[in-house]
Amino acid sequence: MTSTCSKEFTGADQPVANASGCRTAASLLAAALLAAVTVCAPVTAVAEQLVPKGVPVDIATGFNIPWSVVVVGEEVLVSQRNTADIFAFKPGEKPRSIGKVPDVSAHLDGGLLGLAQRTEGDRIWIYAYHSTASDNRIVRMSYADGTLGDSEVVLAGIPGGRGHNGGRIAFGPDGLLYATTGESQNPNLSQDPHSLGGKILRMTPEGEAPDDNPIAGSLVYSLGHRNPQGLTWDEKGQLWTTDFGDDAWDELNRIDPGKNYGWPIVEGRGGNPAYVDPVVQWRTKEMGPSGLAYIDGTFIIAGLTGKRLWTVSFDTADEPVVASHFIGEYGRIRHALKGPDDKLWFVTNKTDGRGDNPTASDDRILAVPLGPAVP
Repeated sequence: MTSTCSKEFTGADQPVANASGCRTAASLLAAALLAAVTVCAPVTAVAEQLVPKGVPVDIATGFNIPWSVVVVGEEVLVSQRNTADIFAFKPGEKPRSIGKVPDVSAHLDGGLLGLAQRTEGDRIWIYAYHSTASDNRIVRMSYADGTLGDSEVVLAGIPGGRGHNGGRIAFGPDGLLYATTGESQNPNLSQDPHSLGGKILRMTPEGEAPDDNPIAGSLVYSLGHRNPQGLTWDEKGQLWTTDFGDDAWDELNRIDPGKNYGWPIVEGRGGNPAYVDPVVQWRTKEMGPSGLAYIDGTFIIAGLTGKRLWTVSFDTADEPVVASHFIGEYGRIRHALKGPDDKLWFVTNKTDGRGDNPTASDDRILAVPLGPAVP
């Protein structure tokens, strides 16, 4: 499929052309003009975009800086960044701590971050990405009868620091474990193929490099990332991520093995054939992309800085359609996923001390149905 510039929306329905040839649109919201969103390289065509329908309802409340959510059988597991707790609950029940991940060091955006789960015969493994005093690492623990087993290191030595720790992990359609890593505020690591920082990593469940990775013997799947925190696959098995920009552009990227996504040489669309341009880019004040979900043809992105959800899909003409939802209504939003009830679930982050005023019930997981957007 060709790479072209296409629709861009922030809520208005009258796109106009800019000097680069991409079309832009802006909408007036609370007497402020929203910054433009730039959209390029459509990939997957769908007939309609799904958007949230109705008022979100609480699924669970009272979390302290929740970061990641995974569904394990009939249960839902939630990581808490600063306390290192993993909570579990069944919908309708009160969450309970099933244990702390050891050796977690919480500092700024580090701590207990992403969770993933894998079933191996009758055994359930819970994987966790977390910060220590010296690095970031991935560990796994067995899970049975509501109890976590001992922590076993899968991968250590991921660069860590006071910021840009990445942290999302997930098993792909190929059964391999993927991880997003930040450059730990050392931008040069992103372009260093020998560093695990500023990368998308791909590994076996035991932390080894698969034989078909782009670089023999290396976990590096793609490079040139700044602080990616979203990770998902579409119905064709194509990998996608979100990445935090510096002070210009946040990104939604289509990830191909061995490709370079430009940071710190390029932020957002650079038009340099040596680097892959994002499919969609947002001004950083509008986005701050963290968790990423793909549900029935639509991407849903959790926006921290912009305090909203974004949806991205592709129409029958292969043009991306982008819209924002719940602007400022729920504060910073950390993660989005398809819940066990087939609704969109999203996770707030009002307790992380970044400008929101949490209530006694925050933070929370909310659910809302998805339905076709009205033309």
